[in-house]
Amino acid sequence: MNTPFLHVAVGVIERHDGHVLIAKRHAAAHQGGLWEFPGGKREAGETIEQALQRELAEELGIAVRHSEPLIKIPYQYHDRSVLLDVWRVKEFTGKASGREGQDIAWVNRHDLLEYDFPAANRPIINAISLPPFYAILEGTDEAQVLTRFEQILTNKVNMVQIRLKTLKTPVTDALLAELRFKAQAGACQLLFNSALPISPVDSSVGIHLTGQDLMRQSAKPEGFKWVAASCHTVAELAQAEKIGVDFAVLAPVQTTASHPDAPALGWPQFKQLTENCGIPVYALGGVGVADLPQVKRCGGQGVAGIRTFIKDSAVS
Repeated sequence: MNTPFLHVAVGVIERHDGHVLIAKRHAAAHQGGLWEFPGGKREAGETIEQALQRELAEELGIAVRHSEPLIKIPYQYHDRSVLLDVWRVKEFTGKASGREGQDIAWVNRHDLLEYDFPAANRPIINAISLPPFYAILEGTDEAQVLTRFEQILTNKVNMVQIRLKTLKTPVTDALLAELRFKAQAGACQLLFNSALPISPVDSSVGIHLTGQDLMRQSAKPEGFKWVAASCHTVAELAQAEKIGVDFAVLAPVQTTASHPDAPALGWPQFKQLTENCGIPVYALGGVGVADLPQVKRCGGQGVAGIRTFIKDSAVS
């Protein structure tokens, strides 16, 4: 059965205090009674940015001054197919109000999960909550691991995968405890690589699935604050979306010195894959902090790296 296709412009409107505007759908509307990020259908002849500007003016009475792409989410409801083209709005004029009689609320981004949203909106909440940079921690010995972790924290990167693939000695509980202590002091979110020989610690940490572990899953692992996955192929990215991981890391985008023979995706393919997968995606491999604008233009969440964030002043 062919279902109607809707290309929808969606605005994540952020206030200077970090609160985000949400609106409640009218009871008689599709997905009525649920909260949503405001926006609406793109009309014939409009660019998606023009649609966003028009919809937010009509619904809320604000004028968009600056917006940037956040994420694209293709989604199939039972009665229609939608493409949510989501833009982050940080600069606008006017005072937002429900001009069509809808309830609106300014909500702390950390409290968004307390509201009922349509299923297609969950990746938007993840994209809002995730940082632009994701560090991968490696080292050949414990002293180097701890030093590099301190450098990552100094460079204000607050999400780190503990991978330790190159550690030449067994991973110890003492090392992991030290990393957790430093992360807590530095307000840093840790994710443990699924290849590490450890049991789940508690719900305050995340898990990062290797490509092999990802393909073994029939559902998203439970009990973790974040679930991420490493992807190198179309099949792996499709699996990540299918089981509903919170975000993926796609690599290699460019040729790297560490893996010179690995075929690079290149920016056009990275863009095509990220715009069609419907979950936040970080770029890894031959990319650095300066590539963040390019990643955003391609629909990506941000930059992931191993050596990128252990350089002096890596993140401004």
